[in-house]
Amino acid sequence: MATIDELLREGVERLRDSGSESPRLDAELLLARAIAADRTTVLAHPTALVGDGQRERFEADLERRAAGEPVAYIRGFKEFFGLAFSTDERALIPRPETELLVELAEREVMERLVAAPRPAGTQPLRIADIGTGSGTVAVALLAGLRKRKSHHEVEVIATDISPDALHLAMENAVGHGVADRVRFVEADLLPPVVSYPFEVILANLPYVASDAVDGLPIAASFEPRVALDGGPDGLDLIRRLLTRLPEALADGGVALLEIGSDQAESAIAAVTDALPGWWTTVHDDLAGQPRVLRLGRS
Repeated sequence: MATIDELLREGVERLRDSGSESPRLDAELLLARAIAADRTTVLAHPTALVGDGQRERFEADLERRAAGEPVAYIRGFKEFFGLAFSTDERALIPRPETELLVELAEREVMERLVAAPRPAGTQPLRIADIGTGSGTVAVALLAGLRKRKSHHEVEVIATDISPDALHLAMENAVGHGVADRVRFVEADLLPPVVSYPFEVILANLPYVASDAVDGLPIAASFEPRVALDGGPDGLDLIRRLLTRLPEALADGGVALLEIGSDQAESAIAAVTDALPGWWTTVHDDLAGQPRVLRLGRS
C-alpha cells in the first residue's frame, strides 16, 4: 500500500503534466474524496496508508481530471459562501467572485427590512434572481438571511431558461432548507409579464465574449456554453435585462448585476444608453477587480 504523501506526489505530477491550473489542490481534494475524508485530514497525515480500493478510486478520478473534467463535477459539489452546493453538468460551477453579489444583496435586503419592517400579513420584500443556474445566489442569500432571522420576510423568484438548471437549483434549495422561500420559474430572463415589481433584482448572467469562450481553461468546456457565452462583447443578456428593468424594478429598488473584470466602462455605457437618468456604481471584488454593477432610478 502507498502512503498519502506518495499518492499526492504521483497525482500532482499527473495533473501538472495534463495542464491542470491547480494540480496540488486538485490532487488533495480528489484524494480526500477517495479516502472519504476532508482535505485537512489529507494534509495532516502524510504517512497514513491508503487501501488498494481507495487508490483505484483516486487514480480513476485523476484520469477524469486529467481529461479536463472540473473537480467540482467529479466531487459532485462545490463550496460557495460557506455552503456546499450540488454541482453537475446541468449548470455553471459557482465562482468565488460571485460571493460579492450575495454579500451586496444581503446588505440591500437588510437595509430595507430595518428601515421599513414588514408587519405580519403584509407582502414580503420581493427579490428576483435572474439566471439562477444551480441556485447558489438565491440559496446563499436566503441562508444568510435565515441567520439574521429575516428570511421569512422575503420572497425570492429565481428564473432560468434551462429546466435542467432549475431542477438542480431546486435540489440545492431543498438541501439547504430554504425551498419554502423561493419559487423557481422557467423564463428567458423574466416572465413575459411582471405582475409585481421587485425591490431587489440580482443577476449573474453569462458575460464571456463569444470568441473568448473557447479560450477558457479546458474545465469550462464541460460546463453549459449557454451559461458562459454573453455574445460578441459579453453584454448581450445584460443589455436585454436592462430594457426590462423599468417595469421589473420597483421605485427605490436596486439591481445588482455581475460583470466581467474588464466590462465596467462598457456596462455603465449600456445603462446610460438603455436607461437615461438612472444612476450606476461599480463594486470591486476581493482582487480589486470591477465585479458588480449596482443601479437604480434617480
